[in-house]
Amino acid sequence: MPRDAFSHVTTWVFDLDQTLYPPEARLFDLIEARMVDWVMRAIKVDRAEANHLRQHYWQTYGTTLAGLMREHGVDPGPYLTDVHDIPMDRLTPDPLLAQAIRVLPGRRIVYTNGCAPYAERVLEARGLSGLFDAVYGVEHADFLPKPEAAAYDKVFAIDGFQIAAAAMFEDDPRNLAAPHALGMRTVHVAPTRGEGDHIHYHTQDLCDFLTRVAG
Repeated sequence: MPRDAFSHVTTWVFDLDQTLYPPEARLFDLIEARMVDWVMRAIKVDRAEANHLRQHYWQTYGTTLAGLMREHGVDPGPYLTDVHDIPMDRLTPDPLLAQAIRVLPGRRIVYTNGCAPYAERVLEARGLSGLFDAVYGVEHADFLPKPEAAAYDKVFAIDGFQIAAAAMFEDDPRNLAAPHALGMRTVHVAPTRGEGDHIHYHTQDLCDFLTRVAG
């Protein structure tokens, strides 16, 4: 186990969706359905085209919102409020993960492409409230999404942590490229490891990984 590889880490940065809860919860399915409904209403297309655009913008720009803003001038505020207005009953508290995060040495941060109020709701449902020193959403990056390097620059500058002594945990391998380039430790949290040298480590079980790193 690469415990020594994390001995210098004093800031732990976590993505939210499918990182701090398991993919099996399929919470994002609910968000994607609301995205499709929103796109249909906003730009007057049918459901099939709206779903195509949702996927196309995510692949091209990093988030559906980024594509809607760039190509249709969409106001991000109402969009973020609407698409994240979902129930949290698919999530359950995870006391073991909470303990693994609680004992990490140094600063603990959540950084998501969603909005911060939504992130706070997820953390509460997972029993992780109060464990993080800061929660940042896409609004803190002026609505630039990960994986754009400028988005990380904005959020990390706001927080002011020492980047060379930080680690990033993400389910989307694209979103680890910029942290790797900045000199952070990178961990892909997913059922299978993504491609690329920008991924230092991979785990299917975040709780187990954190326990072995900091234990």
